[in-house]
Amino acid sequence: MKPLHSLIVLGIAAVLPLQAADQTLFNGKDLSNWEGNSELWSVKDGAIVGSTTKEKPAKGNTFLIWKGGDVSDFELTLKYKTEPGDEKGFANSGIQYRSKVVDPVNFVVGGYQADFEAGKTYSGILYEEKGRGILAKRGEKVVIKEGEDPKKPKLEKTGEVGNSEEIQSSIKQGDWNDYRIVAKGNHLQHFINGKATVDVTDETAIGAKSGVLALQLHAGPPMKVSFKDIVLKTP
Repeated sequence: MKPLHSLIVLGIAAVLPLQAADQTLFNGKDLSNWEGNSELWSVKDGAIVGSTTKEKPAKGNTFLIWKGGDVSDFELTLKYKTEPGDEKGFANSGIQYRSKVVDPVNFVVGGYQADFEAGKTYSGILYEEKGRGILAKRGEKVVIKEGEDPKKPKLEKTGEVGNSEEIQSSIKQGDWNDYRIVAKGNHLQHFINGKATVDVTDETAIGAKSGVLALQLHAGPPMKVSFKDIVLKTP
């Protein structure tokens, strides 16, 4: 028979929730556990790099997909950098979450996207790739409600999380920035360099509750996007 105090300790341990450790999604060396177009994605100087050139353009938006399984409630943190490849100054990208692979051959993904760019408009917004488009602009607190057409929901702005211009002024062009995404139930939040950029509650039936993580390389003029220090925390 075990001593009474041991039974008490065991009983307490049995009801304590397990604490999941942070999971590092990129080893800094290669694209293990990631899948995408090998002509466009590589690892350089300890970072995942997606790049297009005039000789090797992306025929459409393409993605590097994490093969570790679907995510539901989570917190994701990473560093990103965007660099235009020509005088047009274009470099748009994003982080897909709770998304789905719609074309596995060409690595095309649709779903929630934490957007960013080498510009002054879209960094931090919530966009739905292959879906409902822009769901919240930078600085907005939004509730997404059902519309007559599921693809055209009612976007009810209920407040602000910050001033769009002030948030933009804190984003470093051509240098590393911190992105943080928090998804819990139907509540979605984005942060760049510690500043909240959107706060969204998706009350619609088609709002995704789980799905894949992926990194976007946008079609268009030559560009480069880099990612590192990718850490996933789950309950």
